[in-house]
Amino acid sequence: MDTNQIRQAYLDFFTDKVRNHKKIPSVSLVPKDDPTTLFTGSGMQQLVPYLKGKSHPMGKRLVNSQPCFRAEDIDEVGDNRHTTFFEMLGNWSLGDYFKEDQLTWFWEFLTKVLKLPQDKLYVSVFQGDKKDVPKDEDSIKIWKKLGIPEKRIHSYPAEKNWWSRGGTPKNMPSGIIGGTTSEVFFEFTQVDHDPKFGKKCHPNCDCGRFIEIGNSVFMEYEKQSDGSLKPLPKKNVDFGGGLERLAMTTQNTSDMFQIDIFKPIIKEIENVTAQKYEGKNKSAMRIIADHLRAATFMIKEGLEPSNKQQGYVLRRLIRRSAVKFRQLTGELKPDSFNKIINESVFTDEIKRFAKSLDKGFKESEKFDPNIHVDANLFAFNLFQTYSFPFEVSKEILEKKGAKLDIDKFNKIFKSHRDLSRTASVGMFKGGLKDQSGASIKLHTATHLLHQALRQVLGDHVKQVGSNITPERLRFDFTHSDKLTDDQVDKITTIINKQIKADLKVTSQQMDYDQAIKTGALAFFGERYPDKVTVYSINNYSQEVCAGPHVSSTAEIGGVRIIKQESSGANKRRIYAVLKNGTKKSARQIKTKTRKT
Repeated sequence: MDTNQIRQAYLDFFTDKVRNHKKIPSVSLVPKDDPTTLFTGSGMQQLVPYLKGKSHPMGKRLVNSQPCFRAEDIDEVGDNRHTTFFEMLGNWSLGDYFKEDQLTWFWEFLTKVLKLPQDKLYVSVFQGDKKDVPKDEDSIKIWKKLGIPEKRIHSYPAEKNWWSRGGTPKNMPSGIIGGTTSEVFFEFTQVDHDPKFGKKCHPNCDCGRFIEIGNSVFMEYEKQSDGSLKPLPKKNVDFGGGLERLAMTTQNTSDMFQIDIFKPIIKEIENVTAQKYEGKNKSAMRIIADHLRAATFMIKEGLEPSNKQQGYVLRRLIRRSAVKFRQLTGELKPDSFNKIINESVFTDEIKRFAKSLDKGFKESEKFDPNIHVDANLFAFNLFQTYSFPFEVSKEILEKKGAKLDIDKFNKIFKSHRDLSRTASVGMFKGGLKDQSGASIKLHTATHLLHQALRQVLGDHVKQVGSNITPERLRFDFTHSDKLTDDQVDKITTIINKQIKADLKVTSQQMDYDQAIKTGALAFFGERYPDKVTVYSINNYSQEVCAGPHVSSTAEIGGVRIIKQESSGANKRRIYAVLKNGTKKSARQIKTKTRKT
């Protein structure tokens, strides 16, 4: 089966009369209203409020296929199975079925629909810990009942068989939900075990003989401020399966880059570079193929290369592709990628980077082992500044007598990554999902702002993004011109008038088409399920939204717009704070505004 057939078979399987799931649309690769992460990295991101107990308008059984991107995997790309961009098949039970049905159904899908040989399938379960959660004996019993012998059932600690966006139980921030997992692995018997990964091969071995194809998360807990795990109101199932990895199993290839969706890209890279997909070339070509595919999807969503947030990740993908291309061919011409990717954004970035790449190689020539004592740190700086992969730096610097150690380089990299992840957790704590009073007030204020912008500027104004922390709201919308001072004053006056009027905020679930017909506003370009929740602020504002909100506008207190800027072609961005916010933070923001 090809990837399209697998995707459709999965959706059909879970939406049939037996399993009766409702298909929900995928969300944007760049989250429109989630400050906790740069990209959509799993299908469950849009479902966090519902996994915590909120009622979903489409019901308790949901299924979809979600394009995802994980920036943290960028340095693992190059082996036979890792990519940054992938498609995740997902099904969810929101307080309905649990382990018995989930594991039985997924096993049925693998063995009866995809017709995978049972003797090549292995499973893993949570081995338990002394402090928080016991061993998952229930899943073990279910797997045995399905016919899996004990020797193909493996128990692992939380590092392998626990899932939350914050990591293992001890690393989860307060408010994060998580639970034990049971994973299914496929064994490629044609791949010999590599002893450098351990004496004995097992499902979680990194030698490439085994590949994880599905992960059933039993979402049962929420981390508390005192460090304990509190059971959620209802037990949930959150399943994720890699579409590309499932394609590997049905197409019987241990190399993901030889499945039907990657093979044509690899072939084109071979043609353009005049190199073969073999030996040392494989890693470079895999990186180029993955990064081009990811970049294409990002560009289609309106991203442009920059030095901030999502734009920085896109820039890094493009530049890393360029470095690998230069490795293969010995040169980098601006039009090198035209036959592989037809995107002007990509080509323009390559043109800008060609000079930077040359500077990088010149910078590497400055290395002197008598001056630069730590060659690994020098290599990391090349990696950070010019997107030089470790192996490129190693090849260049060792010719100058340097000694590079991948373990030491990775230690530097890990230290840097841990700092980034700490910052990411900070974003989570400070974002809308923390449900602090200030965040909820500002979130409700975006509805007032959206309507006020349309009143003053016109009905062409549509929301295209937002980011909310307890300190301020950021609102992106369609409009070509900079707002005048008079327009900003009018918008602010309108918003605060609605706040002073103490308008009630109510919600109602209805069909999406009905919501739009009644005048409810929605994210521009976003895909919504058939049933949605509509929040109304009296007769003033009506929007499709998941919440949370205040119960009446007077709770907001007041809002002050502090800054505006461009956020792309025909897009503007507004920053606002609560009028009763701290004077210190307001002064700091005002100072920053004057400089921009």
